[in-house]
Amino acid sequence: MSERAKAVCLVSGGLDSATVLASAVKTGFDVHALSVDYGQRHAAELVAAARVASTLGAVEHKIVRVDLRELGGSALTDDAIEVPVSPTEGIPLTYVPARNSVFLSLALGWAEVLGAQELFVGVNAVDYSGYPDCRPAFIEAFEALAQVATKAGVEGRRFRINAPLIELTKADIIRLGIELGVDYSLTVSCYQPDDHGGACGRCDSCRIRREGFEEAGVADCTRYA
Repeated sequence: MSERAKAVCLVSGGLDSATVLASAVKTGFDVHALSVDYGQRHAAELVAAARVASTLGAVEHKIVRVDLRELGGSALTDDAIEVPVSPTEGIPLTYVPARNSVFLSLALGWAEVLGAQELFVGVNAVDYSGYPDCRPAFIEAFEALAQVATKAGVEGRRFRINAPLIELTKADIIRLGIELGVDYSLTVSCYQPDDHGGACGRCDSCRIRREGFEEAGVADCTRYA
């Protein structure tokens, strides 16, 4: 029996990353799940990420710590900035400067160590908050960077950044996850959950998630505080 190809999947503990992880496992990869403790105020998502990784069949789950609170500039990493509870114009205060660049860099480094050429990330450019690092242009640019920024890349082992949800609505993502057997009650999407992962029900992430379940015609299994 031939050895299965390895992949690294970023897993935040939220709805989207759980769906991507399930998709990567279903495709046939040995998936190594990577979560980042970046000093986010919603640390309950890391507990959810461990649950998701274990339940959906990741071969291992690693948490890397990079404290972005040292930089601040986001409602998710700076206690002086409140999480908005109503829609705002432009890029919202929950945008974390360069977060996905940092996360994918960590995933790329681990992939190179593992000998994996496939990276999976749950970014979405349809039902999202306007973050610049969730767009196709960003994914394409980072994939190009990966080929010239690594030993493996310059030696001809091409990396691929898989973002299978990037053009799906939240409802489409939920429908796909249901087909893949994702238990969304295990996930935490809220920007300010309580210590037990109970969602606030008011932030942008809660609103987008709730509307996704409604549009998909699926019962909302979110645990609210």
